[in-house]
Amino acid sequence: MNERLPSGNRHLDAILNGGLLKNAINLIIGIPGSGKTILSQQIAFHNAVSERPALFLSTLSEPLDKVLRYAESLQFFDRAAVHKGRIVYEDMGQVLGEQGLDDVMEFVDRLLKDVNPGVVVIDSFRAFHALAPDVSSFRRFLYALTRRLTAASTTSIWNAPYSRAQAVDEAEFAVADGIIALDLKLVAARELRVLQVLKLRGSGFQSGEHVYRITDAGLLVFPRLADARDQTRYELSAGRSESGIAALDDLLGGTGYWSGATTLIVGPSGIGKTLMGLHFLYEGARVGEPGVLATFQENVSQLSRIAASFGWSIEDKNVKVMSRGLIDLNIDEWVYDLLGLVDATNSKRVVIDSLSDLLTAAVDPVRFREWMSSLIQRFTRAGVSLMLTNEVPDLFQLQRISDEAISHLADNVVLLQYVREGAELARTLTVLTTRAMAHRPVIHRYEITSQGFVLGDVMPLTG
Repeated sequence: MNERLPSGNRHLDAILNGGLLKNAINLIIGIPGSGKTILSQQIAFHNAVSERPALFLSTLSEPLDKVLRYAESLQFFDRAAVHKGRIVYEDMGQVLGEQGLDDVMEFVDRLLKDVNPGVVVIDSFRAFHALAPDVSSFRRFLYALTRRLTAASTTSIWNAPYSRAQAVDEAEFAVADGIIALDLKLVAARELRVLQVLKLRGSGFQSGEHVYRITDAGLLVFPRLADARDQTRYELSAGRSESGIAALDDLLGGTGYWSGATTLIVGPSGIGKTLMGLHFLYEGARVGEPGVLATFQENVSQLSRIAASFGWSIEDKNVKVMSRGLIDLNIDEWVYDLLGLVDATNSKRVVIDSLSDLLTAAVDPVRFREWMSSLIQRFTRAGVSLMLTNEVPDLFQLQRISDEAISHLADNVVLLQYVREGAELARTLTVLTTRAMAHRPVIHRYEITSQGFVLGDVMPLTG
């Protein structure tokens, strides 16, 4: 297996199957402003040690003092590392501006000998093209530089302001052992930064586009949630998770849902989907099963009033609320926050309110189904009970329960509907599906009182 150089970002390392290729040529490409310089410095600071410092070489893209000025505002920037020589910044601009590629090679040779770097960053590599009188001269320089860096057992990071389409035609593309592309895309009027591994010689990696953000902590990367189906056997819980609605549990065989199962609650606006989720969470809190409510509908203040009206408290230590707006929401970034909160609180129940909001953020229905399948698989194997709400537009006689083929992923499906009774509307509940469990698929009236859901009698058949 090829040795790895950790990037300092565990999510990026997961995409790279452990990190950058060590003692190899790694090319980071992307349009100006995509974060190449920040990412390369982030990696350099994470790996710099006194015995093998990191060497950062600026060329003609930006003056070195400007690079340093902006780098000092980042959290990973360590002034002590610079002062003690663990990070060495050098400006090649004068050599490039006044001399040729042979003098550049002498400059690099001297630094490799004097600094003995473990990591060498060149920002930007594209500047060398301007000094070459022809293509063959540049290729000879490229070959010689690659030999020297390889002989010095350094991990090289070359930044270049290429788009993916441009990079394919450049000589650096063939020489590089690993290539990471940073890009800025417009998706449904949203700007989205995406990272993609184009090449990792002799190694696997997570394919596809992964979202990232540029922050004062550097690049934060969020691998796309696209887990392959895990065929290994795992232990299914024999326990049950009561719904918090006694009459509903009776319909489910008397003891509620299987623990670790996924339940889909479907119904129109105002029917009580969120309330059913709260019943589920606060019942878990009562029996010592922590839970998380992930919502896009209400903020914490609104939820506090809703919970209090039914005798619950939003301050319950066993119920955590993750409330986010839909503006600029990316589902991959959001899901890692959710997974982190579930792990930190050892939660056994999760309610996501709602699927339709997540689909709005996802934009791509195919990508959403892939993402949803991966999330359900993770929770199922971890023994976490997941409840999903889904709003449908039909008030009466629902034609479908999910437009995006999500219902087949759920172990249980509960349908909430309105039914006309003269001049009034009655609320009804039907357990449509339960996996590996007997249930009573009848239509029950229910009311929402100060006690929450209260199931009534079975609706009579109408002829």
